[in-house]
Amino acid sequence: QVQLVESGGGLVQPGGSLRLSCAASGDGTGTYDMGWFRQAPGKEREFVAVIRRSGGRTYYADSVKDRFSISKDKAFSTINLQMNNLKPEDTAVYYCAAGRPILSSIRTVTAYNYWGQGTQVTVSS
Repeated sequence: QVQLVESGGGLVQPGGSLRLSCAASGDGTGTYDMGWFRQAPGKEREFVAVIRRSGGRTYYADSVKDRFSISKDKAFSTINLQMNNLKPEDTAVYYCAAGRPILSSIRTVTAYNYWGQGTQVTVSS
């Protein structure tokens, strides 16, 4: 079992920045791909970014590419999501996820086994 705890959400104006963090603990920490998904009111949960356990390669949703950056610490027990140039459409609950998806499924919600409780990000003036 892996436990995931997110932090860093909040209210920010359009064009601003936020940094989310996710701390992992429990058995198997460091052996999973870890990523971020988000869910806006009335919408399905969607992929944001992932960093793979092997090689550290990163993947992003087209909507956040060039604005968001995912990173990990050396032990792969904490990942961060640096979000720049935030837009109102980025408003959502952001969830940390851990799993072992095959490459073709890295953007799929059901490919991840463990989830955090979520942290709210609101982009508004």
